[in-house]
Amino acid sequence: MLKRLYIKNFTLIETLDIEFGKGFSVVTGETGAGKSIILGAIAMLLGQRADSKQIKSGAERCIIEAHFDIADYQMQDFFTEKDIEYDSTDCILRRELTAAGKSRAFINDTPVPLTTIKQLGMALIDIHSQHQNLMLREEDFQLGVVDIIAGDNRLVDGYKEAYAALTTAKRELKKMKDDIRRNAEDEDYMRFQLGELQEANLYEGMQEELEQESLTMSHAEDIKGALFLANSLLSGDGEQGVIDKLREAARALNGIAGVYGNAAEMAERIDSCSIELKDIGQDLGQWADDVDFDPRRLDDINGKLNVIYSLQKKHRVSTVGELISIEKDLTERLEHIENGDEEVRMLSEKVEKLHAKCTDAATILTKQRRKAAAEIEKEMKKRLVPLGIPKVRFAVSIDEKPLSPDGADKVSFMFSANTSTDMCPVSEVASGGEVARVMLSIKAMISGAAQLPTIIFDEIDTGVSGKIAEQMGAMMQEMAGNDRQVISITHLPQIAASGTTHYKVYKEETSKGTVSTMTMLTNEERVREIAQMLSGADITEAAVNNARELLDK
Repeated sequence: MLKRLYIKNFTLIETLDIEFGKGFSVVTGETGAGKSIILGAIAMLLGQRADSKQIKSGAERCIIEAHFDIADYQMQDFFTEKDIEYDSTDCILRRELTAAGKSRAFINDTPVPLTTIKQLGMALIDIHSQHQNLMLREEDFQLGVVDIIAGDNRLVDGYKEAYAALTTAKRELKKMKDDIRRNAEDEDYMRFQLGELQEANLYEGMQEELEQESLTMSHAEDIKGALFLANSLLSGDGEQGVIDKLREAARALNGIAGVYGNAAEMAERIDSCSIELKDIGQDLGQWADDVDFDPRRLDDINGKLNVIYSLQKKHRVSTVGELISIEKDLTERLEHIENGDEEVRMLSEKVEKLHAKCTDAATILTKQRRKAAAEIEKEMKKRLVPLGIPKVRFAVSIDEKPLSPDGADKVSFMFSANTSTDMCPVSEVASGGEVARVMLSIKAMISGAAQLPTIIFDEIDTGVSGKIAEQMGAMMQEMAGNDRQVISITHLPQIAASGTTHYKVYKEETSKGTVSTMTMLTNEERVREIAQMLSGADITEAAVNNARELLDK
């Protein structure tokens, strides 16, 4: 329920801070007084696109803030999912817009994306304006009404799950058939490519290994000479060998070890070095023996590398690993061609099973909807007769259609205002006033089932007057029961008199220019406002008495 609305610097509104209560409230005011501005502010708060031109002239920013009591509507999961602090008795939605065009949205002082405040707003307020009557032309809207009355959320969710699985399987089957067809067209070329790759006998690290061996063999003479020289300097005969000289140094130090203690330790370290150098010399000698120039081996290596380079260029890759992946992919694609019929058969069977499951779910959903349709027809006739359509005929037509995301039912609301004309889709035969009454009846019927805390009607009374207006007011009073909040913006005194609380929107001239404001009327102020709605600018005594009678009703 909307408890408080605060608007700052929005178009003609400088500051508005107004409280709302439970039940049925009415908002009146002359044309152009600013009622639509207030609705526009609420719509922007609930996620509608913002424009910096909506900021009051001369102001840097506008702020729209609303406080809600949501204790009765089990919304805590939404706040937990969005990681927003939950306060059931004071849920605050705020939207700020700067002159530079920057927009920010908050829920309970937590910054949120616009989609989040829009999602919550849809659960808190339903704004019904005149253009919303056009929704009667939309099959989705009519089907949604049926589903709300049917209370079949579990069935709808089950069907949607089955339909999503069927759609996925159909997409997979189509892709598989397309892939098999394309692969079959390219089969010969793919087999040729695979043969080239298999003939190369590729393995990970092959290119690096061959490149290193080619490099070594191409410089075999230089490598062999350097290895022999290094080995000779380490272990050569006589004074040429480093190892012999180290041994001689160790013997000299051991000779004085008895008289100079440090010598023994140093001799031991030199011995360790000579042992390590001896091992190095042996390795160098072995390497020198292993290095050999083999022209035929070099030709073989370079031939394999040329094959690798050619394959990489052909397939536009730079590593052997990528070539191996291509080889694997070609193998799998050719296997699909060979096994394609069996794979298509298996997936086709899966599609058939899912189609049967989806059809069964749609059948159950249709039965539930047909049951709800009968309830809607009865309820709508009961509501429309007091609204001045005594000969009304209203039916919910449910025809079969191919499986779709919302089921297999084509729903159409059929309407006739009298017994002499055939029923046709309501949007084609109903007048503006009749459409307004049909929509009010629908809203009244679904308000309880949809569990909307607040419903705002923007001049839904267009095209009606007198006794019918009184009945519309009574219907809105009924909707406002059960702790629900209904707010109606109206030009009709009969509906204005039906409200529990009455607000007036008006313009006034100030030192800062024209501003719109809104105030809650006292009982006497209500009498004068309704009397003015009855008689115009000059309020007569008869109009005042008439206003009192309307309020007494």
